[in-house]
Amino acid sequence: MWRAAPGSPSGCSCARRACCCASTATKRGAACCTSPLRANACRSSSAAHWWRKIRNCRTLLRRNWRGEGAEAPAELLISLKEDARHAERAVSLEELLGVEGSGAARYFGNFSSLLKADEPGAFAFPERSRRPPRDPVNALLSFAYSMLSREWLAVLSAVGLDAYRGFYHQQRFARPALALDLMEPFRPLVADSAAITAINNGEVGAADFVHAAGGCALADRGRRSFIAAFERRMATEITHPLFGYAASYRRLLEVQARLLIRWLAGEIPEYLTDFILS
Repeated sequence: MWRAAPGSPSGCSCARRACCCASTATKRGAACCTSPLRANACRSSSAAHWWRKIRNCRTLLRRNWRGEGAEAPAELLISLKEDARHAERAVSLEELLGVEGSGAARYFGNFSSLLKADEPGAFAFPERSRRPPRDPVNALLSFAYSMLSREWLAVLSAVGLDAYRGFYHQQRFARPALALDLMEPFRPLVADSAAITAINNGEVGAADFVHAAGGCALADRGRRSFIAAFERRMATEITHPLFGYAASYRRLLEVQARLLIRWLAGEIPEYLTDFILS
């Protein structure tokens, strides 16, 4: 990821010719990541998204713990903190992938401890599963992530960035790689939080899901209920860590996209992604 792709006519320093700098250069006149300094900046930006995501996952476990004991196990929190540190120091795609997998396994391995058990067995969560999700919790998470990626896709299109060329996620047909990159720190902040709230507040129940062909999906009523919970989360206001003013999560996505443009154009020294739960 951190080297120029062999045979790349542009010589862009982000591998797989998937650097959003290249697309931005076309639309905004910014320089492509041809210098070693700029290539290292792209690598640092990718790593930053992941270590902040892991930190936010750790805090979500600490704040919402409902499992055995009054608090989340100290060993679990320490391990996730170490995963975040390793992600911050990652120097290659392979290393970042390994740290990501380790952090995700710890987080989702304990995700069921964040959920109320009003309906025994209704929201059992043995593991993360996709394509298709095999249980209600996985169906809810997959739907939440798809909604968050669509939010980012709309924002990137509105500000003039190519959502299909990213730093970290591989470029594939119809895959919004940049949207997936930028949403990483916001997964626990928005999508996971909305799913936890919808389950624990009883906004969705076992009857709001349908099972077929080994998979699980939200029924119409459940989809409507969760969309309402997701929209409330997107409308929640927090203080921007750089500017200090209050804004909704939806507004903050646009602010981050515009900061990315300024970074790519060389107007600011780094792309700031300090959305970390404390």
